[in-house]
Amino acid sequence: MQHLLLTNIKQLCGVEIGDNRKTRLAGADMKQLPSIENAWLYIEHGKIESFGSMDDFHPKQATDIMDLSGRIVLPSWVDSHTHLVFAGSREGEFVDRINGLSYEEIAKRGGGILNSAAKMKAADEHELYEAACQRLHNVMHQGTGAIEIKSGYGLDLDGELKMLKVIRKLKENAHIPIKASFLAAHAYPIDYKQNHEGYLNLIINTMLPKIADEGLADYMDVFCEEGFFSVAETERLLEAGWKYGLKPKIHANQLHYSGGVQVGVKHNAISVDHLECVGDAEIAALKAGNTIPTLLPAAAFFLGIQYQPARKIIDAGLPVCLATDYNPGSCPSGNVELLLTLACTQLKMTPEEAVNAVTINGAAALELTDEMGTIAAGKRANLIITKPVPSLAYIPYDFGNNNIEKMLVNGSVL
Repeated sequence: MQHLLLTNIKQLCGVEIGDNRKTRLAGADMKQLPSIENAWLYIEHGKIESFGSMDDFHPKQATDIMDLSGRIVLPSWVDSHTHLVFAGSREGEFVDRINGLSYEEIAKRGGGILNSAAKMKAADEHELYEAACQRLHNVMHQGTGAIEIKSGYGLDLDGELKMLKVIRKLKENAHIPIKASFLAAHAYPIDYKQNHEGYLNLIINTMLPKIADEGLADYMDVFCEEGFFSVAETERLLEAGWKYGLKPKIHANQLHYSGGVQVGVKHNAISVDHLECVGDAEIAALKAGNTIPTLLPAAAFFLGIQYQPARKIIDAGLPVCLATDYNPGSCPSGNVELLLTLACTQLKMTPEEAVNAVTINGAAALELTDEMGTIAAGKRANLIITKPVPSLAYIPYDFGNNNIEKMLVNGSVL
């Protein structure tokens, strides 16, 4: 097993020392990114063994040594909301939006999620896996060291099982943590447009028992939004998911003040995601629980809709998580560096807040705090090594360019 020593690190960011480790950062604390200038870090058996300042460095027995002069080392990104498994692209809808159609109008015409569902029905499982594997490989090279992947383009038992089995295969073959979310409640399929009760029963009585029996999902997800699933329908689904041990992670308040935030908090959701529409009632609900607000500004950017009020949420003393929402319709990108730029320029987050939102808070949103999200002894050595850069702020500043030189996964160069 490789024993890797990193020396002369310009800045080692996101460090935690001692046993008093934080599970998430909220409010003003998000501006703090504890770092060590001119640092070293020692990796043993794929995990961080120790680190410190070069001023206090004592020689280590290492099989490999990397001199990282001028380079920053960060915890890898934790992307807690993606739809990475999909069949085919949807650039036609991209052109439709340019020509004036809204996301909702496209959905009503059978586009959007239903478009992806039709492609999924025809997709071969092996080809689906190969395409998803390539996407996963690409985002890992862009710094993602843990990821969540949703189903939700199947919209029937066979399609959902197909997607979740592909995700399980990715889990088995990738070397990073992957969490799976069951999202049959993504949209009502055409056959159930006028029979909501029938589809809810299909999910609750047929899909959930099968998926739970095969251990295919970690979370239960619902798109709680006008034109999709109501608050009452969402409640039924989340209660059913809990009975099978599937904790909620839900889509909420992307297009309207849907009540999704409140129902998510009420049912102890790990996170409520999207949140373009957040007012005082949503803030009050979030402050009353432990649910993590997860913002997806790359989707807002691509759809041309309003951005999430990150400052309002953070200034209320709450945590914020960032994720890409990588999917074929509203965000065909898993590039976290671009996400950081959007967070800084459009959500007015500082670079430190943005990095914390997609490292320590991303890990919290996937319940991976014990192994990911910070530089701490005993955690996985899933680390980003930047190219020579003048400062941390340069990463979101230098938008559109790749500032990652190497990605370490379990202590090995990817």
